Formats: sequence, C-alpha cells, structure tokens
Amino acid sequence: MPVHLSKPPLETPPKAAFRKYRNLNCNALLNQTKTHTKMNPNRNHLHEATAAATVDNAESRPAVETPTAPQRPPSNGDEKLAGSPSDQGAAKKRRRQILAAAAALVVALAAGVYYFRFVLPYESTDNAFIEGYVIPLASQVPGRVAELLVTDNQVVKQGDVILKIDPRDYEASLAQARADLAAAHSRVEQAKAQVKASEAKVAQAQATVVAADAENQRAADDLKRYQSVDSTAVSKSSFDAAQSQARSAGANLEAARSQANAAEADVTLSEAGVVTASAAVQQAEAKVRQAELNLSYTQVTAPEDGHVTRRVVEMGAYIQPGQSLMAIVPRRYWVIANFKETQLTRMRVGQPVEVVVDAYPDRVFKGHVESIQNGAGARFSLFPPENATGNYIKVVQRVPVKIVLDVDPDAELALGPGMSVDPKVCVK
Repeated sequence: MPVHLSKPPLETPPKAAFRKYRNLNCNALLNQTKTHTKMNPNRNHLHEATAAATVDNAESRPAVETPTAPQRPPSNGDEKLAGSPSDQGAAKKRRRQILAAAAALVVALAAGVYYFRFVLPYESTDNAFIEGYVIPLASQVPGRVAELLVTDNQVVKQGDVILKIDPRDYEASLAQARADLAAAHSRVEQAKAQVKASEAKVAQAQATVVAADAENQRAADDLKRYQSVDSTAVSKSSFDAAQSQARSAGANLEAARSQANAAEADVTLSEAGVVTASAAVQQAEAKVRQAELNLSYTQVTAPEDGHVTRRVVEMGAYIQPGQSLMAIVPRRYWVIANFKETQLTRMRVGQPVEVVVDAYPDRVFKGHVESIQNGAGARFSLFPPENATGNYIKVVQRVPVKIVLDVDPDAELALGPGMSVDPKVCVK
C-alpha cells in the first residue's frame, strides 16, 4: 500500500536543509522497496511495513541542527554558467586564458616602455675605469733620510715638506762656495789695482819719452852748429863728441818710446786680468747658487695637492738621485670608457653621462663626453695586431672615450685611478 508523507512545517534554513536531506533518503528507500516487491511478491507486506516504520521513526525523531555555512545566492553569471561540469570547466579555462593574455600584454607593454625610455637612448659599458695623474717623487741629491714627515695615504698640500735629507755635507759645500766667491772678488780688486799701476807706468814712460826727445833735439842742434862753422874753428874731438851725443840722444829716445809701449801693453794685460777675475767671480757665484740649490734639495716637498701613495722610503735609508720614493695622486679624475666601435654610431662630444662607481653604487656622478680617441685601443698596444698575417677572425674593437666629471667628487670618497665604473651615455 502507498505511503503518504505528511508535509513538514516551516522551519529555519538549517532545519529545512536537514529535513529535505532526510526526505530524499526516505524516498530513495521507498523506491528501493518497490523494486524488491516487484521481484519478490511474497515479501511485499514486509517491505512496506519496514518502509513505513522507517518513515515514522524519521518523522518522530527530533530534528538535529547541523551547522552549515550560509549559502550565497548565485549571481547572474553563475546562473548562466550553471550546467554540466564540462561547460563550467571550459568557461574557467577561457577565463584563465583571457587573464594570461592580458597579463602578457601588460608585461610586453611595460617592457617596451622600459626599452624605449631607459635602454634605447643610452649606451653603456662595464669596461670603464677612473684615470688620474700619478706624480712620482724622487730626490735630486744623494744622502741619508734624516726625517720622514708623511705616512701612507696621507693628504698633503702643495709645498708641504715630505722628507728631509741630512744637510751637513751640503752646508759645508755652500760655505766653501761662498769662500771661493769672496776670493774671486778679491782677485778682481787686485786686477783693478794692477791696471792702475800699469797706467801709472805708462805715464812715467811717456814722460821719459818727452825728456829723451828733448835731449835728442838738443844734441841734434849742437851737431848742426858744429857742422855749420869752419872745421878749423872747432877741434876734431869736439865735433866727434857732438856727433856721439846726437846718436846717444836718438837711441835714448827710441828706448823711452819702447818703454812707453811696454807700459801701455801692461795696462792692456792688467785690464784683461780684471775681466778674468770678474769671470771667476761669476763662476764662484754660480757655485754658490748651486750649493744653495743642493741644500734646498735636501727637503723634498709636495709638488701638488693630493694623497701620498706607494711610499717605499723609510727613515735612515740612503737614497740616490732619481730613486722613486713615493707618489702623489692629485684629486683630478676622469673616466676612460672602452666602448665597442658599434656603440659609437650616435655618440658625440659633449653628450651627458651618468657614472656609477662600483665602490659607491648608491651615488650617481654627472659628466660629459670630452673626447673620443681616433683609433682602437689595440692599435696602440705594445704588440698591435697584424691582420695581414695568418687566419683573420673579425673581432669588435674597443675605442677609448674620455669622460670628464662636471663636479669634483667629495673629498671623503676613496676614489682613485684604476677603480671600476659603469658609465651611461645619453646619445639622444
């Protein structure tokens, strides 16, 4: 006989859900009972009774509230997608494909913007280094180091004394040179006095010449008087005496003139002695200046502001002229960037550059391209390549580019020649 299920009263959503689940189980049980009844008619009443009892027990059993999560009402999109599981999976797959395509498009757009904004307008290389002047210091005179006034990496100013050489030998040489100069001055004065004495002798000789000339004239006049009178009026002896006096006076005149010429020659010789003595004075003065220079060279000073580097001299060491003692590195730096030749297509002098030093990656130094070398770096190496011999393999060459910083770096930064940098040249 058919089983009639009474309609349950209105209940709260959890109870209604539990009641619906229980009724579904009961209906399934009744359907199973009918199936077995058709197959076995003798057991029809037994199954119907069992099913009825089961339903009565289910209705009489108190309802147990089972906590369930509140169910969200389906949206319009969910109602449209509701259907077979295969349709729902295809919809989810299409949604994932759309999201993946959108994400790929966004990434490609961002990559394109980054490339055209930050990559295409610039040329960069990591084959770049800081360059600067390195001034080696050497002594100009030999000697033993008496004082060493600097240490490694010390900051020095132009003119600061770096070391002192024992000056005693050079002080003695200077004193000797000054004494030689005084002696030279004395010889000059002596030569000048000799000139005056020679000039006096010349005056005396000239006076003797005048006296001899007068005596010669008197003797000549006497001889003429004797010759003008009759020979019988003058004795033979007197005439011979007059002739002898005339010849003697002429000879004395010639002797006086010779002495005058000799005195004038002595004057010329004395004047030459003055010139020689004056030259000796100049030579002595030069020796004094050289001795003073040698004495000043005992103090080695800094030629320029900078840092002391590569100090190899120690206190008490004996050094020779030209021996390297240390080096001064001034704080004037620039960058030599070895760009590939294919990167020079749009590079020009004056283009702005951003330089990042590997030691200070958080700092960016501004600069500009000062010059581009006319030739690859390999061409100026110690052994330039000979491309006409052997098998040729084309290699992209590097060209040095000089980059000058617009502002000098801070003094507290430990920058120096040879440090690695990454320059980025704006070629647009």
